[in-house]
Amino acid sequence: MTGPILSESARIGGTLVWYAAICSRQVWLMARGVEPDRRDELLRLGRLNDRETYVRDRHDISFGDNRFDILREEGGTLVVAEVKKSSRSMAAARLQLGHYLYELEKQGQEAKGVLLFPQERRREEVLLDEPLRKRLDRIYEEIRAIASAASPPPLARCAYCRSCAYGEWCWS
Repeated sequence: MTGPILSESARIGGTLVWYAAICSRQVWLMARGVEPDRRDELLRLGRLNDRETYVRDRHDISFGDNRFDILREEGGTLVVAEVKKSSRSMAAARLQLGHYLYELEKQGQEAKGVLLFPQERRREEVLLDEPLRKRLDRIYEEIRAIASAASPPPLARCAYCRSCAYGEWCWS
């Protein structure tokens, strides 16, 4: 299967960074505007989890091509928080939140990041350091390469396929 070659670079937001850590086919699909199945139960639970937790905080804040789950101030410091249903995809969640912090830094805004797992009653701080910046720079290049390819990456089953909202697209 082939698709159109993109006329412009992929707009890299937090979700694309998340997908890059999970599955390159998701990156290719999202870069072309192919939305995951909106009726997918796990996606719906994730949106509900985000809306129904931490209700006193500002939710769903747009910043460029990004959308922060929560933005608040703690002791004079800007805090970006990402709410996740579980810590199962911790590496991807760290990269996504690191991306948000990096984008803010590029605009001259210092912030700290916190991953929130309300069902696990757990939180984890994410710090933007030089190794994370370098990792993100490599991911941005990978995303651009995947997104500019004429056809999607080959099918490769992974641990996330069973619960993927793009599952029908790949495995039907």
